[in-house]
Amino acid sequence: MLYKVISRVPRILFKPVYDLYEEYLFERVKAKGKMPKHVAIIMDGNRRWARKLAKPPWYGHLFGSKTLENIMDWCRELGIRSLTVYAFSTENFKRKPEEVNALMDLFEQKFKEVVEDERIHKYGVRVNVIGRKEMLPKNVREAAEEAERATKKYSNYFLNIALAYGGRSEIVDAVKEIVDDVLNGNIRKEDINEELLKRYLYIPNMSDPDIVIRTGGEVRISNFLIYQIAYSELFFVDVYFPEFRKIDFLRIIREYQKRQRRFGR
Repeated sequence: MLYKVISRVPRILFKPVYDLYEEYLFERVKAKGKMPKHVAIIMDGNRRWARKLAKPPWYGHLFGSKTLENIMDWCRELGIRSLTVYAFSTENFKRKPEEVNALMDLFEQKFKEVVEDERIHKYGVRVNVIGRKEMLPKNVREAAEEAERATKKYSNYFLNIALAYGGRSEIVDAVKEIVDDVLNGNIRKEDINEELLKRYLYIPNMSDPDIVIRTGGEVRISNFLIYQIAYSELFFVDVYFPEFRKIDFLRIIREYQKRQRRFGR
């Protein structure tokens, strides 16, 4: 008799409250319509999450890479076409050699997986690696370049991975190229303006991020896309990156939809 009563109750009532709230948020965000075109993320907290579990740093980075894969799915579901992530800064090379080496092995592995990932090719995701690639070990640099070549023809979605990256370094590198072109007579000094400078950044004319998210509880930009995020909406969340959930992401999108962007006006 009890089974018959339960069988008449809608199955949705047995779903965890978390799942119900996630679905509710997703529908609300989709219904609002105002969606960011470009999201940038500072993936912070991998090491502290691993430390909390008494695990080595590479363990946190591994689970962080799984979170990134989830975020790519969430962006696709919402129609967000560009995602830029801060994976490794120029300053990160100062970390302990064993941690840097483990990270480099992980980067090589993930770039090789990109080439074979059916989802990347099914959904047309172009992968760009931005930063001073010459600082990377040869095997990592070659794997990154192969991932770029394998996805170069795609334009449905864009995954930009900041690796051996620094915002100031990017501007310095752009200025050097501009100076070379001025000295070679390719451009005039009078031609230099904000739009021209954008053409010399690591990804020429990349759209500015609408949203910048930093996980891990820190409230700073840490030399990430400092030219491009002049008018981005900033969100800082306390959760470590491996624990970043779809609900966290949807809440940020919902808050973004409430904001009135003035771009300095």
